[in-house]
Amino acid sequence: MIGTIVNVGAIIIGSSTGALLNKGIKEKYKSTITQALGLAAISLGITWIVSNISQSSEPLLFIISLVLGGFIGAVLDIEGKVNGLGEKFRKSNVKENSFIEGLITAVLLFCVGTMSILGPLESALKGNNTLLFTNALLDGITSLILASTFGIGIIISALVLFIWQGTIYFTAQFISPFVTPTMLGEVSIIGGILIFSTGINILEIKKIKTLNLLPALIIPILYYIPFINEIFNSLKESIY
Repeated sequence: MIGTIVNVGAIIIGSSTGALLNKGIKEKYKSTITQALGLAAISLGITWIVSNISQSSEPLLFIISLVLGGFIGAVLDIEGKVNGLGEKFRKSNVKENSFIEGLITAVLLFCVGTMSILGPLESALKGNNTLLFTNALLDGITSLILASTFGIGIIISALVLFIWQGTIYFTAQFISPFVTPTMLGEVSIIGGILIFSTGINILEIKKIKTLNLLPALIIPILYYIPFINEIFNSLKESIY
């Protein structure tokens, strides 16, 4: 778990440092930085989508995942619950929506990336923390930038990352056979779409309940579990 602890520590340090910088940045500069982050999120989302969708063997899977995931998220009201929690951490000089979108961006960037999934697996199965140490450096810098705009609440993403990577670490023996490049590609497509939608929210182009779409990330993982995948393949063969 040392790799995950270092990764979490980097986010805590980055968020704390960024929050200190936040106090010294004038509002007009924060607005420009926020717009830059929104554009960066959109660009990164498009990159993830384009680079993975062309290699997808299941072109309809991401659509089905978004629909099912969105339905589950709406039933659970994830967006409403997190908004309530976020209100407790929101800084008085940061708009509520801006804070929430910053936190969503942080969680997606820190948890959906390939290194954040493969890193704990490598650490648990081979004792190799290289991916997690590399990820820690990237996440530390990213959290500093995000917290310098959205405030100390970004530090919550460290807890989310700890739970995420910790779960992967302790279940590594069971889930490693299912974590294939194909599965990661499908998850990355959905992750790209969610990051893209977060960018739209940050720029205030359109309010999208991105948090309610988070369960969509789980659908491709379930789909590629062997016995479930066999059921879907049988259904496709019977249709065609």
